[in-house]
Amino acid sequence: MRRTTTFPSGRDTCTATHVTARDDGLVGPGGRPCVVMAHGFGGTVDTGLVGYAEGLAGAGLDVLAFDYRGFGHSGGATRQRVSYRRQRADYHAAIRAARDLPGVDPERIVLWGTSYSGGHVFPVAVRDGRIAAVVSMTPAVDGTAALLTLVRHAGVRPLARLVAHGLRDLGRALVGRPAHFVPIVAEPGDLGFITSPGSLAGYASAAGPTWRNAVTARSALEVALNRPIRFAARLRSPLLVQVGELDTVAPPTAAHRAASKAGQHASVRTYPVGHFDVYDGAGLAAALADQITFLHEHLSTTHPTPEKAIHA
Repeated sequence: MRRTTTFPSGRDTCTATHVTARDDGLVGPGGRPCVVMAHGFGGTVDTGLVGYAEGLAGAGLDVLAFDYRGFGHSGGATRQRVSYRRQRADYHAAIRAARDLPGVDPERIVLWGTSYSGGHVFPVAVRDGRIAAVVSMTPAVDGTAALLTLVRHAGVRPLARLVAHGLRDLGRALVGRPAHFVPIVAEPGDLGFITSPGSLAGYASAAGPTWRNAVTARSALEVALNRPIRFAARLRSPLLVQVGELDTVAPPTAAHRAASKAGQHASVRTYPVGHFDVYDGAGLAAALADQITFLHEHLSTTHPTPEKAIHA
């Protein structure tokens, strides 16, 4: 019921895992609904997503979980570069691939994101215009707010270090030299994009064999520009926002603001967990259960419409 597939994105090829639904409860005249799923900042499919893919497949949904270009098993010459524009383009390419999968209903595509990709799903859904439902878990919806949170907790020095390393990497790229990398997660006080207490252990505990604790340093220069919250008011698909009340990576207040902007289309669920607690154990079980309930409500054999959306 699980197979590896590929699809083109730009000039490169993305690798994905297609998990076929193991329950016929959501089969309709057009086929089965399909969840398009990708990870957050520097993540890979084998780092915390398999449990969600298997759980959703057991609830009657196909899942297409993919690695962005430059990560995991996907192609791409610039490895480990986080570019929100390129990752959004990969999502659009994955949606096209999902609509062509055998047995999948092209009008019942779900966008699923977590952390950084939990923000991507907002603009991607708005631009696509045909998305049946959206799941945004512990989302990073406002890069500016995330950086301000970093400054409040650790001062301006860590941010200044990241910018300096980013400029160094950009300079190397301009003259054709190899990329300069910075850790994704590190202990408090060390160099890294995410250095809040417990983050290194949390990310590492979910890490799969293809995950690398490194991204190109120039990725830091784009973070503040990534503000998917600006698209929330234009979203017309049913939306589930899942917020970790103890999240010190993706500010919970920004997630609540995004849900508020989405208005009647949004439903919010909160959990007493930190950012990385949703990838295993009780945190995963609770978040997955709410996702299944939400998707079953909105993915009946009659195609969803904005009028069927639920209120926050």
